[in-house]
Amino acid sequence: MALHSNLLFFTSTLALLAPLLALKIENLERLHVNVDDIINIYTSDLLSDEASGQQSLAAESRLAQQQSSLPRDCSEVPAGNPSGVYVIQPTGSSPIVVYCEMGEANGTWTVIQRNRQDTDISWSESWSTYKHGFGSLQTEFWLGTEYIRQITRQKVYQVRFLIWDASNNKRFADYNLFSLDDESQGYRLRLGAHSGTAEDAMASKGTTTMHDNMKFSTKDRDQDTSSGNCASVHGGGWWFSSCYSVRLNIRGGLAWGNLCRGNCSASAILIKPVTC
Repeated sequence: MALHSNLLFFTSTLALLAPLLALKIENLERLHVNVDDIINIYTSDLLSDEASGQQSLAAESRLAQQQSSLPRDCSEVPAGNPSGVYVIQPTGSSPIVVYCEMGEANGTWTVIQRNRQDTDISWSESWSTYKHGFGSLQTEFWLGTEYIRQITRQKVYQVRFLIWDASNNKRFADYNLFSLDDESQGYRLRLGAHSGTAEDAMASKGTTTMHDNMKFSTKDRDQDTSSGNCASVHGGGWWFSSCYSVRLNIRGGLAWGNLCRGNCSASAILIKPVTC
């Protein structure tokens, strides 16, 4: 009898969550997010509708209300909310899940990358995998080059590179402009002026190790300026020239200029709109 009751509950819950799945959150599975982890989709409200016997219409109505108020990026999440996983919907795009960081200085940031030296995931991925994202939003991940472009085409954005050196001291490098060209242009990186406690390793290291204004390269799409394939030789996908002074998308060997040449302990990349 208990097994039958559990089966009925499981079946009804699946039916209840069908409207939520109809949101078509594009990267939900690729970034290993459980629905219950999403802070701004209130599944408890949907469950209460099911308990009241108004499952279908009430759930769909509540979900429609939630979808209509989805933020375009983390900067639009109401102040006072905790850091964590949120659904956003960039203008003209489908809903996606992102990690919103509320604890970093100077506002609310959308996290587009997180990594650590002893990560469990492999960063040696294809162009398509980098395009659509991989990893886990709760640990290490790449949001997806296409989704980063969709977010940053909405407004004028800035970027913060967080680097933890070999002694686990936290440094940051800010660039007051950050954008990507579209895929047909190789997701070319555009950066503004640098500031912060970590050196300008992305734009001032010379033409052979420059990252600003470089196209994105992976092991199966070589767009660097080297005679070889930097992504194949050095690992990971990145805005390589010939080849790098910064390497953050890698299992082991994280590098940021002279700060840590292959022995950074962790990294994160965060973006938010420029404020006047």
